[in-house]
Amino acid sequence: MPSTPTTLLGKWGGDGIALTVESANAQFQFDCAYGDISGLLVADAVGHINRVGTYVREHGGPIVQGSVPDSHPALYTGSVVGETMKLTIRLIDSGDVIGTFTLTQGAAGRVVSCVLPLTS
Repeated sequence: MPSTPTTLLGKWGGDGIALTVESANAQFQFDCAYGDISGLLVADAVGHINRVGTYVREHGGPIVQGSVPDSHPALYTGSVVGETMKLTIRLIDSGDVIGTFTLTQGAAGRVVSCVLPLTS
């Protein structure tokens, strides 16, 4: 009997990445970037992930009204074994590999924000 895909609902985290998987989408926070995947994120019967989404680079300082986000189509590939996910993000338009991340189910991600606090 074939196995069914595994849903990855909930929070996942690691160094430089935080992932929240909900029934309608998956939202990523990275160091100075964010991304998303539409629809439910699942691993196939052998634990593989292969989905297209977006990756948006952020920058330090304020966001200027009317500015266009630095958004790119991205391929999110990886695998899940137990409570550990290995995920690689590659930009489709340039081929640049953003990185490979190790996430743990239920862990908070350790992400650095690009936005600097105002000092007086």
